[in-house]
Amino acid sequence: MRVHVISDMEGVAGIVKWGQVTGGDSAIYQEGRVLYTEEINAAVRGARAAGATDVVVMDCHGAGGDYTFNSLVPDLLDPGCEYVVQDEWTEYTAFLEQGCDAALFVGMHAMAGTADGVLSHTVSGQAWQNLRFNGTLVGETGINAALCGHWGVPVLLVTGDRAVCREARELLGDGLTTVEVKEGLGRFSARQQTPARARELIEAGAREALRDLSAVKPYDPGRPCEIEIDFTSPDRLQEYRNRKGVEVTGPRSVVARGDDWWSAWSAFFF
Repeated sequence: MRVHVISDMEGVAGIVKWGQVTGGDSAIYQEGRVLYTEEINAAVRGARAAGATDVVVMDCHGAGGDYTFNSLVPDLLDPGCEYVVQDEWTEYTAFLEQGCDAALFVGMHAMAGTADGVLSHTVSGQAWQNLRFNGTLVGETGINAALCGHWGVPVLLVTGDRAVCREARELLGDGLTTVEVKEGLGRFSARQQTPARARELIEAGAREALRDLSAVKPYDPGRPCEIEIDFTSPDRLQEYRNRKGVEVTGPRSVVARGDDWWSAWSAFFF
């Protein structure tokens, strides 16, 4: 069994402040990296216990600078996995293309505007306001699920705060296994499991999720696909204005269209 562990940082137990997820030499970020890596390890252990023979971890957290997609601590990673450092988000698709049985999402956060979502945002907390796939409002869980789904890979586990678990079930269905490691009390506060307990829950959740590879269908937003983005202000869409396949539809809105999600996303994002 081949399993892709796709991770983000804001949904990790113990993390509630931007400083914990923003790249640099600060002690609070370096502590956050350890918390992050150990939750990834828990998912790897669970996958291995479920029979996974090939586990590839992909860090999808944009921490800034050289830490973007490179926030995990390699020396602490469980030796039962390999890991990827990509340059652009959603750039690495080889493992999916080669044939992958399931994806496990660790440390996810809720979409922009979610009141009880810890550090909630979509792609950029400063620039993006709303993202829709064929009219369905989604966050980063939806983006990563569509990436996996394009190559027929189902998402079987999502871990993070209560808000993102709710968001993920609404998008992917009740067959999805979710693990709540904290409950948002606002955007920058939460009632949380201890890191040790969160890791126990994630390991058990990964093991349980992989018992039935058919519990969740691969996510396909629809074909053809229309991706709509509302930015927070007009200046934020300028970099996308002249991209082929992207139409400016309002003072702070654009649409990208394609025969499927990947072609629409590629036109807009790359």
